[in-house]
Formats: sequence, structure tokens, C-alpha cells
Amino acid sequence: MAVMAPMVLVLVGTRQVQGDFRFAEPVNLGSTINSWDYEYDPDISADGLELYFQSPRSGGYGDFDIYVAMRATTDDPWSDPVNLGPFINSSGTEFGPNISTDGLSLYFNSSRPGGSGQNDLYVTTRKTVLDPWGEPLNLGPIVNSSFDDVNPNISADGLSLFFSDWDGRPPRPGGCGQCDIWMTQRASLSEPWSPPINLGPQLNSPLVQGAPDISNEGRILFFSGYFSGMNWDLWLSRQNIDATWGAPVNLGPLVNSGSAADLCPCISADGRMLYFSSFRPGGKGNSDIWQVPVIPIVDLNSDGIVDSVDMCIMVDHWGQNEPLCDIGPTPFGDGIVDAHDLVVLAEHLFEETLPLELVAYWKLDETEGTIAYDYTGKYDAVLNGEPQWQPADGKAAGALRFDGINNCLSTDFVLNPADGPFSLCAWIKGGAPGQVVIAQTDGVNWLSANPSDGSLMTELKGSGRFAGPLQSQMVITDGNWHHIGLVWDGYFRMLYVDGINVAQDEQNILEGKQSGLTIGAGVTLEAAGFFSGLIDDVRIYDVAMRTEHIEAIAR
Repeated sequence: MAVMAPMVLVLVGTRQVQGDFRFAEPVNLGSTINSWDYEYDPDISADGLELYFQSPRSGGYGDFDIYVAMRATTDDPWSDPVNLGPFINSSGTEFGPNISTDGLSLYFNSSRPGGSGQNDLYVTTRKTVLDPWGEPLNLGPIVNSSFDDVNPNISADGLSLFFSDWDGRPPRPGGCGQCDIWMTQRASLSEPWSPPINLGPQLNSPLVQGAPDISNEGRILFFSGYFSGMNWDLWLSRQNIDATWGAPVNLGPLVNSGSAADLCPCISADGRMLYFSSFRPGGKGNSDIWQVPVIPIVDLNSDGIVDSVDMCIMVDHWGQNEPLCDIGPTPFGDGIVDAHDLVVLAEHLFEETLPLELVAYWKLDETEGTIAYDYTGKYDAVLNGEPQWQPADGKAAGALRFDGINNCLSTDFVLNPADGPFSLCAWIKGGAPGQVVIAQTDGVNWLSANPSDGSLMTELKGSGRFAGPLQSQMVITDGNWHHIGLVWDGYFRMLYVDGINVAQDEQNILEGKQSGLTIGAGVTLEAAGFFSGLIDDVRIYDVAMRTEHIEAIAR
């Protein structure tokens, strides 16, 4: 999709990506690939040795030309990009390069003379990967319209071709918005393409979606889009059982910069690396090409280690379509929990791991001292009033015993609940009605036992006449171990006890503070709020955890 400048966008009711994978920190591909000008539309070959992209950099033949960079192995650096030459690049605009899985066909779009519209889809072929590209072939009037048809993307089997109609000019008839994603198919590699179909209103909004990129197994469609109120963002849609496409899911703030346009995604064949274009700060030019690793979540119960417990969770879901365990052969899975997933899990067996989204984690496994260490290394807590270490009495190894008189932990600032989705959870045993497990200094009690009956509640709330505490009916002060939690996803508050959602209400804003936490006592430090009993394994995440993960931790 040819994009000359950042654009502004929003989508109401979409979600951020959460699942069996996460993203690492994006990395700029550097000055070998990126110039002072614009670089767009990265596309990586299946073997990872060729990187195609478009740029208007000097020395080209038209407005935008297609370039390729190469490397000998995936561990080697990229070579200087090479222009594909005047046979491919015309005096007009060529962009949206996409190479087939076998490396012998290169699809792209071009504004060269002889097409049906402003931009048409073309393909060029070669006999071997060592041969030059042949004369580009227009895909013809069945596929190309009199409008702008751009950003072709071929499936791994070569039988489905995704593309978009470009925003800013009259849209292709039959679409849902200003720019839509379409698909044409063929029965075999020797058969003609069928008339394109629109992927439908579930994926295509009244505004803009484009630059599609289908994953190797054909279940995940990445694309860029904008919806009023935000910049270009990267999204994905999962294919449903009936072959329709699910609602767009935002790739989240680590990949999407928020303040700048992020667009033109390309997922590697093994699903382990996502390439994209971005106007974000820290680049070499106006728009650069970046890459971000995609990492499978193998610690299924989020206890910090990949072990037999995670293997048992996978076995429990064997043969099912369970995203929590579906981590192979790519991080996006293949729709069923099977040997592919077990192989990925085995690769990480006995590794200690902390999720990127885990902001603070107090295991409370110490045996002495006045510090409760945060295993993320950021927010060690100070013991006040001499709570007692219990090395053998915890739910997971040790725990900390509070006397209900003056014992508590205090921390520096960790998280402001008003800033966005978050989750917190802990194991507790004991307590009494009115006592508090976690509170924020100068704020409110985050997790506590209802003074009337000892059931779990939170006082974290929004503002206005309909704001108030969220109360459950689940008693947590019966002397048994209970896993308690609070999740806010930006729309709903949810309370959990032992992995079960026990209360929920709509709350699209929360009041917060830039202050530290108190564990084991209430905001006011009044006598009635001090906790009497054991607290173990306190965690805070800066995302809204899925119910499956809450259930796994609570096992």
C-alpha cells in the first residue's frame, strides 16, 4: 500500500492482541537497509535470505522502485540493497513486493502503462533463485479493476492472493470502506484466478484496512489500518472455522508506537519475526523498516519456570483448539494442540522465564531479612512490623505471615491503575472481614475482604454517579488457601477467586495515584485493615490477563 505520509485513524470496539505469543522490543534494520528517505513494504523470502522493499531513494527509475537486500545465512548481516532494474521498475511507481514460498514468483503492483486502473497487480517469475526476473505479467481484468489494486500477498500454497484497494481514490465496487482487503483464488497453479471477493465487514471497516500479509499456515492475516483518533497501526485477524475472518485485533503498544504510523507488516515463514515499516522516532529517515521477534509463551501457568506442570496443562488440552497451549509449529499455532506444540515446549523445558508484561513479582520465598525481593528486579518491598517468613508453609514454596496488628509490606510506585489495562493477583490463607491484601498509598484498597461477610471486593473505581466498589459473593476468609485477583481491561472490572470470575461490571475509567503499594494493610493503616494470615506469590501485570492464564496460575 503506497503511503506518502502518516495518517490518523480509530477503530471502536477492537481488542489488543493477547494469546499464546508475545512481542519483544522492535529493532531498526539499520543504515544498510534504511536511507534518509522512505522505506516501505518489507517482504522476506521463506528462507530468510532475501528482503524486498520499496523506496523513492535516489538512483531509481520512477517514483517508487523495488529493491532487494541479500544475506548468506540468517545469522549474517544484510548486503547493500540492489534496485531490481528497469525491467521490473518503470518510470511510474512499483511497490508492494511479495515473493512466493518457492522464491520463483514476485508479485507487486505498478502504475506502468497498459494496466486496467491507476495501479494493477503484476507477477514476474524466474526459473531458479539464481536467475534474473522475467518480464512482468499483468494479472488481467478478472483480478485488476479500473481502480487502484495494490499490495498483493500470495499464500504459501500459491492458491490464494490477498490484496487491497487503495484509499484516496474511488474504492473498488462491493467494498465496505475507503480501503478494503480482498482475496482471489485458483484451483491449481496452472488455473486462472477467480473474481476477487471482499473479506467482509467483520474485518473491513468503513475506513481503511490494507497491506495484507498471510501467515505461512494461512490462519493469521496481518494488516495495517486506521480508524479515527489514532495513527496507522498493525493488526491481525484469525480465520474462523467457517473460513470467515475474525474481528481485527491490535498488536499492542510495544509494536505500535502510538505517536507515529506503523504499517505494512510481513511475518516470516516460521512466524518468529515480524517486519514492518514505521515513522517512529529513532529511525534513519522518514520511514524505516523494523523487525520485532515473536516469542511463544511456553510458561503456560505463568509461575516463572517451564516444567512438568506446563506439560500436564498441554496434555489436558491435547487434540483441542486451545490458544493457551497452541504454540507450534509457529508461535501462532495451527489450531490444534499436538506434537508440534510439545516440541516447542520441550525446547524450553526447565527454563526460568518472566513475562514481559509482569511489572512486579514478590514470591515471598525469603527465609530472613527485612526485604521482600521483586523478581523483576525493580520494586523490592520493605517489611514493616516484623511479619514472619514461613519457608515451608507457602502455597508455592515459602510465604509471609502477617499478625493482623501492625505487619505490612511497603513499596515505591509500581503502577497507576488509571493508565491502562492491568492485572494483579496473590495467594492468601486466613484473614478476616474488613482486612486488606493490597492497597495503594493515598489511594484505595485494591483487594480486600468485605467487612460484612469476608467476600472478595475491590474499591478501585471510576468517577461519577455510577462508580463504586465491586463486590463478589465469594468468601476468602475461611482459613483455606485462595487465589484472588483483579483484572481491568479498559472496559470491565473483573474479580477472580481460584481462577473463577466471581464478579464483573463495566467501568471504562479508573481513578489512580502515582504512589506506592501496601501489602497486608489498608490505605489508612487502621487496625481493622491489617491482614492476619499468610500471603504468597503477589504479581502485577500491565495487561489484562486472559481467564485461561488466571486459571493456570490458580492451579
